[in-house]
Amino acid sequence: MSKRVFIDTNVMLDFLGERKPFYEPMAKIATLAEKEKLAMVVSPISFATVNYFLAKFENGKIAREKLRKFKIICEVCALDEQTIEKGLNSSIKDFEDALQYFSATESECEIIITRNGKDFKKSWLPVMTADEFLKSLNIK
Repeated sequence: MSKRVFIDTNVMLDFLGERKPFYEPMAKIATLAEKEKLAMVVSPISFATVNYFLAKFENGKIAREKLRKFKIICEVCALDEQTIEKGLNSSIKDFEDALQYFSATESECEIIITRNGKDFKKSWLPVMTADEFLKSLNIK
């Protein structure tokens, strides 16, 4: 596997919620992960948050099934005491964003994929949208 990409909650929700116009780029990234061309890494926090929102708009059983299928093609990173400690002591204003960032770095991800790049202004990792990431791979 070449790249390890961290998937932020908002793009995971775009994909599983099939939110247009953001669904298609994430579907392409998910396909790359399914074909083992890259590794998608996701925080356990994202699973909880995405479940909450999907269950509000569709049947809870359907939401849970989507999450089960998604888990097959991604890696769920650890969220431990060290990650929490880093997040609590970080200069990143939003605690959830801090947890996502430190989850990405501790999981040795090479990039963060999000639609809210401003949330990761202090990131040492490259931060891109799904579209930008696909363009960097010369995939349209």
